[in-house]
Order: sequence, then C-alpha cells, then structure tokens
Amino acid sequence: MPRPAFIPRLAALGLATGLLLGGPAMGPALAQTTVGPANTGQPPLRCAVDGTFAPHAFPSLQGGVQGFQVDLFAEVARKLNRQIVIDSASFSGLIPAMNAGRYDFLCAPTTVTRERAENLLFTEGYLWTELQFGIRRGTPPIRSEEDLRGKTISVNKGTPYEQWVTNNRERLNLTLLAFDTQPDAVQAVIQGRAYANLSGNTVVKYSASRTPQYVADFVLPGSRMHWATPFRRDSAEMRATIEHVIECLKQDGTVARLSEKWFGAPPKPDDAERVTFPGYGPPGLPNYDATPSRSGCTAG
Repeated sequence: MPRPAFIPRLAALGLATGLLLGGPAMGPALAQTTVGPANTGQPPLRCAVDGTFAPHAFPSLQGGVQGFQVDLFAEVARKLNRQIVIDSASFSGLIPAMNAGRYDFLCAPTTVTRERAENLLFTEGYLWTELQFGIRRGTPPIRSEEDLRGKTISVNKGTPYEQWVTNNRERLNLTLLAFDTQPDAVQAVIQGRAYANLSGNTVVKYSASRTPQYVADFVLPGSRMHWATPFRRDSAEMRATIEHVIECLKQDGTVARLSEKWFGAPPKPDDAERVTFPGYGPPGLPNYDATPSRSGCTAG
C-alpha cells in the first residue's frame, strides 16, 4: 500500500517533528506567523493556534508555524485582503486570552461542544473531528470503552478530550494525565506512563504516521463534532464575515485541497470540507443564527 502523499512532502521537517514528539517542551509563547497581503491600510487581525498540534499547526524550519490551520487562514487573509497575525501558545490558554481581548478569534481547530457554544460564537465547521485513542505498538487493540477500565489516559489540557476522561473517570475508574502539549501526551503512552492517549482523529493519525511506536486505535462511537472558528459573544459581525469566507473557500475547493495536502486523502462529498451549512454557526447548537448566509463569492 503506498504511503500517504503528505509524508514525502514533510520528510524535510524531521527536526521540527522530532521537537514535537521527543524533544523538550516549549514555553508558553512558541512563535508568531503573519499571513496575508501587506500594506492594505487595515490593521492586522490577531488569532492563535496550539503550535504543537500537528498537522494542524507545528514549527516550521523556516521559523514560525506551518500546517493546515496556517494554510487555511492564509487563504482567509487573502480573501479578506487583510493580514492575520497567528500567535502560537498552549491551547488551554487560548480561549481565555481571546475572551480577554488579546485575539479577534482563534485559528486553532476548536471542537464545538454545547458548553462552548453557550459561551462563544462559532462559524460552521470546516472539518469533522472524532475522539480517537492512540496506543503504544504491541498493546492489544481497544474494542470498547470497557477495555479502558482502570487505565491511565493522557490528554492535552483544556480540551474536550480532558473533559471526556473527567466525565467518565468514576464510571471507568480512569486516571487522567493532562499535558500542555499533545506531543507530551503521546510521549506518555510511548514511555508507558499512560495506557492510551485521547485526542482528535486527524492528530492521532498524523502522530501515528510519524512515530512507529504509536498506533491510531479506537474511535469513540457517536463523537463526531464540528471543528470550527470561535469568537467572543460580541463579535457577531466578524463571525459572519469569516464564515462567509470559509464557505467560499469550500465552494472553490480550497478547503478540500488543503485537507488532502495535510491529511493525506481527499475528503468525501459529505465531509465538512465540502459541505456548506445554512445560517451562521453549527446548526442545532446554542448561538446558531439561522439568518440566510451571505451570497456571492469573489474569485481570486
């Protein structure tokens, strides 16, 4: 079976990936990357990512960060004719920093849970995410939640993955190991400090493609959710603007192209990379606005 197309493209990034999966933890502020056209007469927008969440955002050998999120918001910036400054920091601090006014929105892939949707505004999803476990090679496959009973699970702090372990800790007698970065959570599994790592499916699969000792395993049934862009509650107009751009990038095939580049396979016709949803935000969740979306997409 041929290797996914994205692996050769990233072969030159071994050093950066080594830092992610085996090197020392980085400080709270990792890097800053600016995308979009300069000298537009408008101040840049500010957003942030978790810069250790490969392949969505991770260090580039040229400086700053690279990944699906960086490419996606470079296209958003181009459509808006406006620069976007992307900070990189631990995910657990990103939503508080946005709510404090440091960021206009987050470029990080943010899982839309009901609790988050009650307190934030979201665009529609541009990717589906599912909760998936990664295990150390040689560990028997996880076939159901019962196989997790009494085990230690590693997660990235401040995520729905941490919340799932916390919510099910008593029922399954779980022990939680929470880390500031996803690579540290992976290392805990490889080193035997955790039985499994719980994260998003794209991240687990990517880590497995780069780390022979780590295997993508059990997907929690019924865990599919939107990965979308969050805003403060007072940013309805900006939410609408960014959502319109994302829909245009879906319609012209850009989001699907970037998905294939970074995740190794073209999205299916019913995947969120190709589907535009009615209104603003994920339908059926709090703060969804059913107002018909703006029409018309400009070329280029």
